[in-house]
Amino acid sequence: MKIWIDGYEANVLQRLGSSQVAFELIRNLEKIDQKNDYTIVLPAPPLEDLPRERKRWKYKVLRPKRFWTRIALPLALYGAKEKPDIFFSPTHYIPRFRPAKVERVVTIFDLSFLHFPEMFIQKDLWQLKGWTKFSVENAEHIVTISEFSKGDIVKQYGLNKDKITVAYPGYDNDKFKVQSAKLEVEVIKKRYKIGDNYIIYIGTIQPRKNLIRLMEAFARVVQDVNGLELVVVGKTKGEGKQGWMYKDILQTPTDLGIEDKVKFLGFVPTEDLSSLLSGAVAFIQPSLWEGFGIPVVEAMACGVPVIVSNVSSLPEVVGKAGLLVDPYSVDQIEQAIRTIVSDKKLQQKYSKEGTIQARKFSWDKMAREVLEVFEKIKKS
Repeated sequence: MKIWIDGYEANVLQRLGSSQVAFELIRNLEKIDQKNDYTIVLPAPPLEDLPRERKRWKYKVLRPKRFWTRIALPLALYGAKEKPDIFFSPTHYIPRFRPAKVERVVTIFDLSFLHFPEMFIQKDLWQLKGWTKFSVENAEHIVTISEFSKGDIVKQYGLNKDKITVAYPGYDNDKFKVQSAKLEVEVIKKRYKIGDNYIIYIGTIQPRKNLIRLMEAFARVVQDVNGLELVVVGKTKGEGKQGWMYKDILQTPTDLGIEDKVKFLGFVPTEDLSSLLSGAVAFIQPSLWEGFGIPVVEAMACGVPVIVSNVSSLPEVVGKAGLLVDPYSVDQIEQAIRTIVSDKKLQQKYSKEGTIQARKFSWDKMAREVLEVFEKIKKS
């Protein structure tokens, strides 16, 4: 079987969310599948951490980069001497045109843009709505990242559920684990100028992540808990997955008078994240909508108690291994923070349960489930 994969999002230096999923799927498919022929199509030469070329695994650099799904991918497919059996897009977008015998598989992460259109930049919203609808209606099969997202796709587009496969994302279990080396944690805290008592958020800086309500809740708690800090890890701008509509978010600590208690770290390299998580009292993800939530799993794997929203996919990801809150209630977010930072026994309970819950997720498992989709389509 000949498989082409769109590697556009995987081939960036700073990976979060969909670009992280794309990279890990490519990396793990190369590990587990030695029999099928793969071509990874890219807008630029592959970065060094992508798998090396070998027999049955190669890269193809395409132009133009600007009109990737509309022009570059269709031209490459029609121009190929040997057409692929399957074209896989680990993003929301499949090529608009393709040779008749090329089957298309697409990954749809979530439909937050349909539920919160006001929280997206207009041009991004138009693209997400139009191209996602096209991909959902024209792909031979859809991969999504939670049962919640599957149900939402079925409901919004009226699809047969058999056309959709759930494949949960994973985490790097070599890097994200309970740390016994306290010295490394202290080194990382010193590097980022963080104290000994902090809660941490990791994710894109954008309205859907509900950071303003989080900071409002934190402002109440910090009045009574000396030395408590809120550490926010996530990009606002630059290469790779970046935030949008973030100016009000960045201004909020000043408006609340807690600017010395909130640390915006920007993008943090993966090699630092485990220690940064391990030093935290708790991890918090109060999002209004999530397709999955990789940082939640990484936090649980590090033995950090988690606080998450009780909406969308987050209860599915966390199970009983964390505190759930109504993301629209500043009172509930406040109470959860107060509870977790003051109750050592509860911290230990959720730390233990979180490490167990995290073991349910792995990149290897996700890649195998995606490979099963390819094989099923080829046989049909």
